[in-house]
Amino acid sequence: MKKEKVLGIVGLILVLFSCQSTKYKNMFEENTEPKLISDQFSFTEGPSADTSGNVYFTDQPNDKIYFWDWKTNKIELFLDKTGRANGTFFDENDNLITCSDNEGEIWKISKDKSVEILSKGFEGKRLNGPNDLWLDDFGGIYFTDPLYERDYWENFKVEIPEKNLYYRNKNGAISKIETFVQPNGIIGSKKLKKLYVSDIDGGKTYVYDILGEGQLSEKKLFCEMGSDGMTLDQEGNLYITGDGVTVFNNKGEKIHHIKIPEDWTGNVTFGGEKNNILFITASKSVYTLPTKTRGLH
Repeated sequence: MKKEKVLGIVGLILVLFSCQSTKYKNMFEENTEPKLISDQFSFTEGPSADTSGNVYFTDQPNDKIYFWDWKTNKIELFLDKTGRANGTFFDENDNLITCSDNEGEIWKISKDKSVEILSKGFEGKRLNGPNDLWLDDFGGIYFTDPLYERDYWENFKVEIPEKNLYYRNKNGAISKIETFVQPNGIIGSKKLKKLYVSDIDGGKTYVYDILGEGQLSEKKLFCEMGSDGMTLDQEGNLYITGDGVTVFNNKGEKIHHIKIPEDWTGNVTFGGEKNNILFITASKSVYTLPTKTRGLH
């Protein structure tokens, strides 16, 4: 290979590295590492921020929901007996919507801790176990329904053999959107009109265009990586979990990796007063990481 060609390739690599490095510096302060907030849990999941920036999350094996108060940087118990809540998301009225998989249900929990069961099944059959969810502009709920049989389920039998993505409209009607190997993490953007769905056992994450109420385009491959949970920042970067947190730009290119000292990182979201603190749930622990960006709605 000629010397000029080699130098050209090296130059291109340096330019690409420089672009990625610049992008990273626009997202995080240099030498800033995730900060451990608490390690008192069994398996943390499903973080979501309320309108004040406090982040609520689940400890599913212990059937509890906690919240992180960004003003005090402390963790407090919000609710015991949550239907074994997993993924969560706040609606426009600051009610916490949960995937409560003990009976295959979706719950609405108000700040005064009153509970309303929004969904119990699909076409008269028990759901496998709703896992993660996202609320759209039409008052509807997209949610994933994989199958992770729990030791605490009683008299469970599979009534829906498929693992599906569903849509519950504002009137409570549920429709099946698509079948996956094992759908898990899900996040969307009202601004971008995009919906991202992870097929964790398929090792892929897909993206849809949101066309209307419960209406999606054909799915497109976004990246060759599955995820337990996901979030988006205001630049349209997607944060994927599993082995720490991996960040992809809106083209599906990996641009950064955040190391977490746990065997498994379950989920991630943005919170805090300015919606610029990355809140990470990782097995027995939760972490925070300040950023130069913000979460995207």
